[in-house]
Amino acid sequence: MTRTKLPEKAPSSRRTTLRTHHLGELNLSDIDSHVSLCGWVHRRRDHGGLIFIDLRDRYGITQLVFDPKLDQHSHDLAQLLRSEWNIQVEGRVRARGEGLTNEKLATGQIEVEATKLKILSKSKTPPFSLCDDKIDVNEDLRLTYRYLDIRRGEILERMLTRHKIVKIIRDFFDRRGFCEVETPILTKSTPEGARDYIVPSRVHEGKFYALPQSPQLFKQLLMISGLDRYFQIARCFRDEDLRADRQPEFTQLDIEMSFIDKADIIDMIEDLMIEIFDKILGVQLKKGFRHMPYSEAMEKYGCDKPDLRFGMEFHRVTDIAEKSEFSVFRDQIAAGGIVKAICVKNGAAFSRKDIDDFTTFVNKLGLSGLAWMKMGDEGLSSSIVKFFSEPLQKELIKRLDVEVGDLILFGADSLGVVNQAFDHLRRHIADLQGLKKEGDWKLLWVDDFPLFEKDKESGLPTSVHHPFTSPLKEDFNKLHSDIFNVRSNAYDLVLNGFELGGGSIRIHDSEIQRTIFELLRLTPDDITNRFGFFMEALNYGTPPHGGIAFGIDRIAMLMAGASSIRDVICFPKTQRATDAMMDCPSTISHHQLDELHIRVKESKRG
Repeated sequence: MTRTKLPEKAPSSRRTTLRTHHLGELNLSDIDSHVSLCGWVHRRRDHGGLIFIDLRDRYGITQLVFDPKLDQHSHDLAQLLRSEWNIQVEGRVRARGEGLTNEKLATGQIEVEATKLKILSKSKTPPFSLCDDKIDVNEDLRLTYRYLDIRRGEILERMLTRHKIVKIIRDFFDRRGFCEVETPILTKSTPEGARDYIVPSRVHEGKFYALPQSPQLFKQLLMISGLDRYFQIARCFRDEDLRADRQPEFTQLDIEMSFIDKADIIDMIEDLMIEIFDKILGVQLKKGFRHMPYSEAMEKYGCDKPDLRFGMEFHRVTDIAEKSEFSVFRDQIAAGGIVKAICVKNGAAFSRKDIDDFTTFVNKLGLSGLAWMKMGDEGLSSSIVKFFSEPLQKELIKRLDVEVGDLILFGADSLGVVNQAFDHLRRHIADLQGLKKEGDWKLLWVDDFPLFEKDKESGLPTSVHHPFTSPLKEDFNKLHSDIFNVRSNAYDLVLNGFELGGGSIRIHDSEIQRTIFELLRLTPDDITNRFGFFMEALNYGTPPHGGIAFGIDRIAMLMAGASSIRDVICFPKTQRATDAMMDCPSTISHHQLDELHIRVKESKRG
């Protein structure tokens, strides 16, 4: 077939051999223009002699009209068209008839009289409708046909938001003298807080690479190299349990700077966030984000990433509870537990069944029970009020700032159990009460983290962030005497209950780094085998340096209004860490296994 000659004038910057305009571009200024358009059949409507086709591409929708009086052949072909067929059309732009405009479309005032139609490719009936991106479709099915899911539009819009965020980031750091560097994907296994994905070496029998959990050591080595300012949009891999804001492979904004302190990082990142919010959402953030010590976050909110869009802070009431006659509280306190309470404003409206549901909710999080009181015109009421004297009731009312119509919820157990259960309960109640307002952005720096925490099984020290984080100078003297009260020079940026990113000032003294390794119970051989190259590098004039890393997926998720990072990743994994579209992970041939010197053991699990 002879290729149709396109018009000489091409107003669209996206002109190609096959098209003159994209499908969100034409308007009244294009009346009588001869155009060539390409896209997918979105909808087809047969109105007797006229056939109307809504043609769709990434940029929008344009209405086509096929009239047998203009071109019988094209009209006959248009009768064959079905949803998602890919076509090319030529024709003349005309204004829509009076009362027939569509204000919801950018092209809603015009339509195209089709005079030539070419079917580029046909489509099977899609497994779900692509005409309505709001229709509820099973996620596994969406991920199996991800290329169709993207074509629906909502995921595509989120991809474009993500693209714009990354573009802003690159321009921002380029203006400030940062150098973008790509670090290796095949690297050495080093402890980073999660399991590594391991890659066997064919050439070096019995040896393995690891996929990087982060470029941590590489970016520190770049500071030793004298690069001074580094950033990277880095691919990272962690073999860990998944949830809405986690994926086994994810994208991270990585930043490192030399000759700086914490204040320099914070100043830079606040400028970045202000620019992103302004350019993406048109939201003007004020510099000087709130700061909160880790200890305060855990005490008041039970987690290190509190959502500050609403109240319901926790109050420790152990001293009041132990004076009461309520044996459940007294027994928990005697066993070393604590009692915390939250005041739910206007919570007295919750029914007894609602409160029973709250109890079931916290049971699943390890908290065995939930006590409660309601504040009415005549004071506190519930089945446990009788165990609290009037002075104790007044103490509770004052400490929790209880008003008429409020609900008090109590939890008694170990500190960790109460914090975890109340953290989730607080967020759950906020959802029920509609307290998480759209467009309300609460950014928070959390700092003064502990450097070490106890391993749940062994009780031995383990790094809260990673072993290259510097202790606060004022806590150096505690390293050998009070290790679990040593604070780190680390900082996290939190947005609406999500950790956007975290970083720290690094250790640049080889002796302090060796001390940290030793406190983590690494032997000299462990240090040499895992970090010998890094310890050697620290001996060559290492500058003070620090950095931070942000989850690009998580930032895009929040700014695009998605509920899962899977909705801002082109081809994500499921919650079972599988690729439904590619059907992987999958087995490989015996020949490949032999080349890698690997034998697969038969699973004993039934």
